[in-house]
Amino acid sequence: MTATVLAAGAALAAGYVLGRIRPWDRLDTWVWRRFTFMGDWTKSKPQLVITIAAHILVRPRVSYDIWRRRNEPPKPVRAPALRFRDTKPEEPTP
Repeated sequence: MTATVLAAGAALAAGYVLGRIRPWDRLDTWVWRRFTFMGDWTKSKPQLVITIAAHILVRPRVSYDIWRRRNEPPKPVRAPALRFRDTKPEEPTP
């Protein structure tokens, strides 16, 4: 009984601490900054691999979509939308 209460208390405390420091959110922000501001940090191969692995860990669905669409041809450029002139209705003649 005592061990169960201590384990539950430890789990609640760990959940609270993880909720306060938000490690997944911090890792997601770190990955976003690495890919957005591709500075000197990601120019070496091991560091780029670490960044890609972290992206796969944090956002697996987005990573899968990027991988699946990597060889798609670019979408064709659409023509601009049609524009119509404003025409005033003619007034009836008396």
